[in-house]
Amino acid sequence: MAVKAMVVTDLDGTLFQKDHRISRRNYQTLSDLGEQGVLRVIATGRNLFSAHKVLPNEFPIDFLIFSSGAGIMAWPRQQIVYSVSLEEEEVSLAFKTLRRRSLDFMVHRPIPDNHHFVFYSSGQPNPDFEARCALYRDFAAPGRNREVPPGKACQLVAIEPYHRPTSHYAEIRKELDRLTVVRTTSPLDRRSLWIEIFSKEVSKAKASIRIIRDQGIREDAVMAIGNDYNDLDLLRWAARSFVVSDAPGELAASFQSVQSGEESDFSEAVALWQREIVF
Repeated sequence: MAVKAMVVTDLDGTLFQKDHRISRRNYQTLSDLGEQGVLRVIATGRNLFSAHKVLPNEFPIDFLIFSSGAGIMAWPRQQIVYSVSLEEEEVSLAFKTLRRRSLDFMVHRPIPDNHHFVFYSSGQPNPDFEARCALYRDFAAPGRNREVPPGKACQLVAIEPYHRPTSHYAEIRKELDRLTVVRTTSPLDRRSLWIEIFSKEVSKAKASIRIIRDQGIREDAVMAIGNDYNDLDLLRWAARSFVVSDAPGELAASFQSVQSGEESDFSEAVALWQREIVF
């Protein structure tokens, strides 16, 4: 069957709305879309190692955009078809930017090993930072002598505790305008702010564009749905965009909000989109 359209969905808080599990209705919607000739894409901030924890190999999608667009996997054949890293010079620039602000942060290895990282602590209390280090204890190590780690990196992740009165996000984004700087709400405590730094080539939208160009899909035949700030570039790019019912006010004010009442906002959005689109 010829592919005629594409649906791109965030994972946690969108396709999976609670407990990192998918509703029966959302699962069926994904299966139906495949039978209808619609390409199914998950675009997540999770790295590949983390995504595999919740997505079995037989999960009904065609592509996984992971690490916010730093990598793309053709899901059925489990093949990474695209990846990009920060160059050594860019790692150094981002590292020094975060260190000057005494932030707690991690530097992640290139794909496919970007679940491994070295971490740098300011020495101040930061429960979410400490929780992430503990979660990845088998793959995490303290940075040596507070020096820039050599070589390329997939990304840097700074974690600002929720009790901090102001964020460094805006000034970091301005200072690192040659890179991609993304903010997202912590998936761990759901209150702290994560500031993620990638190559300029990284975004969920840019990864989606790579897929449609390869698959011959028109841009006006793409739907997207998300739930947080790291979905903004994708939502702004897609021809039709939705956010889930509990998305932050800034997103809800800019995109149509959907609410299914049964942990299936994704399915509700797909149904609305299919009433509008002509393939």
